[in-house]
Amino acid sequence: MGEPRKSVANHGVRCFSKIKMFMVALTGAYLSKSLSGVYMNSMLTQIERQFNIPTSLVGFISGSFEIGNLLLIIFVSYFGTKLHRPTVIGVGCVVMGLGCFLISLPHFLMGRYQYEKTTSLASNLSSNSFLCSGNRTETLMPTPDPAECEKEIKSSMWIYVMIGNLIRGIGETPIMPLGISYIEDFAKSENSPLYIGILETGKIVGPLLGLFLASFCASIYVDTGSVNTDDLTITPTDTRWVGAWWVGFLICAGVNILTSIPFFFFPKTLPKNGLEDNMDVTKSDKEEKYQEKAKKEKRGITKDFLPFMKSLTCNPIYVLFILISVLQLNAFIVSFTFMTKYLEQQYGKSTAEVVFLTGVYSLPPICIGYLTGGLIMKKFKITVKRAAYIAFCLSLTEYLLSFSNFMWTCDDFPVAGLTTSYEGMKQPLYMENNVLDDCNTRCNCLTKTWDPVCGDNGLAYMSACLAGCEKSVGTGINTVFQNCSCIGSSGNSSAVLGLCKKGPDCTIKLQYFLIISVFGCFIYSLAAIPGYMILLRCTKSEEKSLGVGLHAFCIRVFAGIPAPIYFGALIDRTCLYWGSQKCGKPGACRIYDIHNFRRIYLGLQAVLRGSSYLPAFFIVLLVRKLQVPGEADSPEPELAEMKLTEKERECMVVNRSPEVENNRELKTKL
Repeated sequence: MGEPRKSVANHGVRCFSKIKMFMVALTGAYLSKSLSGVYMNSMLTQIERQFNIPTSLVGFISGSFEIGNLLLIIFVSYFGTKLHRPTVIGVGCVVMGLGCFLISLPHFLMGRYQYEKTTSLASNLSSNSFLCSGNRTETLMPTPDPAECEKEIKSSMWIYVMIGNLIRGIGETPIMPLGISYIEDFAKSENSPLYIGILETGKIVGPLLGLFLASFCASIYVDTGSVNTDDLTITPTDTRWVGAWWVGFLICAGVNILTSIPFFFFPKTLPKNGLEDNMDVTKSDKEEKYQEKAKKEKRGITKDFLPFMKSLTCNPIYVLFILISVLQLNAFIVSFTFMTKYLEQQYGKSTAEVVFLTGVYSLPPICIGYLTGGLIMKKFKITVKRAAYIAFCLSLTEYLLSFSNFMWTCDDFPVAGLTTSYEGMKQPLYMENNVLDDCNTRCNCLTKTWDPVCGDNGLAYMSACLAGCEKSVGTGINTVFQNCSCIGSSGNSSAVLGLCKKGPDCTIKLQYFLIISVFGCFIYSLAAIPGYMILLRCTKSEEKSLGVGLHAFCIRVFAGIPAPIYFGALIDRTCLYWGSQKCGKPGACRIYDIHNFRRIYLGLQAVLRGSSYLPAFFIVLLVRKLQVPGEADSPEPELAEMKLTEKERECMVVNRSPEVENNRELKTKL
């Protein structure tokens, strides 16, 4: 009676012992981590407005994810191979879910969002004190008590978001290095490019879902359900609008925890792909010897760490590849983190619309490119030499194509007193004390409040009072201001809430920008798989996990952490008008000098990526001179180790432990 139960149990374990089942689970983990990562980046603008903080601080919040990842990446990459890798990955998914929940927590701890405004929400006011009035002697809003105000500012709730993002980074640490090393150890080497292509596809489907989720949440007001949205005086295109960013983080938390469940059922080791039918045979002598060797490795768990590190630093292709990755990832992070803000300011679209268009135009071609690259590598059995040529040529082609984005630019929003004069003439930017004019000096207006209106003449004004408006009709977003002395059009010289929309030619330029991004994303992703295979094939099997981890470590230190911070500070330098916190301190930026913004956003990417092609050229030259035995001479499709130069041999001989040498011999026999 006990024998059938045992066979059923073994059958259940064996189902989870397939490399393809692990691929499905790992793809789900890639999907969930990229879902929450892309959603976080898409909501940075909403977080900036919610907490009324500058872009440089938002960049620091974004970089906190890399800081959390950095804390454990090297140790997880090396020591994780000695532990139960699937279980470690599952724990990481749970930690990511907890981090996402912590990010959403400030919404439940802080009060309702109060945006900067001069207009009133009520419809039955006896006097419109926010309009032009010559007898007003007091400010519109009472001055808060300084001590109470400072106390409120010091309790910055954005710290919860930063800590939650840091915890999310800690949880993501084991997924990539341990997952890839697990596949490399137990899958056929000829299937490895296809498997990595499938994983990269999971990293694209996740962002696609994340962008759609972000677009949906950004279109819903942050306090929906607790406030009457009919009384709002802002729309999703307003720079003060904050969407329901917290909803998506709760969804991401649940998805991350669900994807962790399968990993707790996988075994520590699998038979090499293709040997599943002989599982009982291989588990006799060779499996037992392998397990004994693994126990010996645990006893000397740190003995080979320094020799491996020295070997990697003596590998010129590996070092140059890290340099290329750092430069390219600096440009990519700059582009991805602040793309939403750039498209909003450049083309005058809402966050929800920009995020949706980005997902539709960018992610499908990236997904197709990753799959195509993996299939080509498998179908034609591309060697490392050819992969280096393909990656270099495709990446350079996409880089040259990206320069066309400099042409698709729009003018600044026409705001009287900021970007244009009150007569509608363009003026030098960053001029101070020019928000007042002869048409509104009698109005005694507040000059530190951003509540723009759009006049019949096509000009926007920072408030209805500064437009010289004396009368209002309607409530909420439908309010119309009349008798505006600064608006020189015929009729009643009226204005409506919000900035004036940009012309139809700007929408056409946005379409050109997105079309170029379709071709650029496809070419870039097509080159990604051949480029990544260079990293995997230029390191020996016992160093692979540590090599992937060290590569990720350098990306975090030199790209993931500093890039959003220094670029956020550069963006702040292009701000034309800052919003106001309580106590009069500057908050989030309301409008930017779009021409300087474009030069920094596109120009910095061009400089960073352009400088990466010099080390890439040297990699192509080095790969030409190397002989790869598994590709050139050996008919077997096993993963080949590159022949070492004399200098590299010296690096490897130093302090080489006997356990590693015996392990290599055992792997060769297996």
